[in-house]
Amino acid sequence: MIAMRVSLFARIFALAACASGLTPAVAHHSFPATYLVNQKIAIEGTVVDFLVRNPHSFIHVMAPDPDGVMQTWVIEWGPGILLAHDDINSQTLKPGDKVKVTGSPGRIAAQHRIRITTIERTTDHWKWKGAFDCS
Repeated sequence: MIAMRVSLFARIFALAACASGLTPAVAHHSFPATYLVNQKIAIEGTVVDFLVRNPHSFIHVMAPDPDGVMQTWVIEWGPGILLAHDDINSQTLKPGDKVKVTGSPGRIAAQHRIRITTIERTTDHWKWKGAFDCS
């Protein structure tokens, strides 16, 4: 019951932040400063590493860039404490998992960064879709 209240509070806060034009992470940086929040890209590749931590979790995915060259993409996700409310932990994604990721591309294309919107593990079709998309 307490976890549901915390999760509900977090989602309400995120919705309020989106409605006000702020990002949920307004306390420490602006996502539009790092990502092209009005654009979307998709990649399909293999998980190299999954780091669950606060204030942001990261997935490293080996996938081709638009020119077909294999790159390690840095996928930025939410804080571990909020991911836990969606039953996501350090064992949810493992090296070797095949995934499809969509999200906002980084402002510097050569960095191969994405702010995640959705992810699907293609082997068993497990999916996660962000609760709110401020773009």
